[in-house]
Amino acid sequence: QVQLVESGGGLVQAGGSVRLSCAASGRTFSTYAMGWFRPAPGKEREFVAAIKLSSSNTYYADSVLGRFTISRDNAKNTVYLQMNSLKPEDTAVYYCATTNRLTSTYALHMSSTYAYWGQGTQVTVSS
Repeated sequence: QVQLVESGGGLVQAGGSVRLSCAASGRTFSTYAMGWFRPAPGKEREFVAAIKLSSSNTYYADSVLGRFTISRDNAKNTVYLQMNSLKPEDTAVYYCATTNRLTSTYALHMSSTYAYWGQGTQVTVSS
């Protein structure tokens, strides 16, 4: 089992920044990748960003590319999501997730790939 705890959400003005953290505990040694998702109309959860822990390769949704940065600190078992140039449409609950599966880049964009999820942290961007 892996436990994930997100933090760092809050209220921010459009154009501002916020950094989310996701601390993992439990059986984290076999984690292959970690991702961030948020709800979206017509979807269970929308892919935001992901990172492979061994290579630090990163992946982003087109809607956040150039504004968000995912990073990790393996020593702390923590993944971060730096969110810059925030827009009102970024308002959502952000969830982090992990997978132990060695999977394709395409699959990392799918919420069904991930086995463990945090409780989410709210980010609200005011206009």
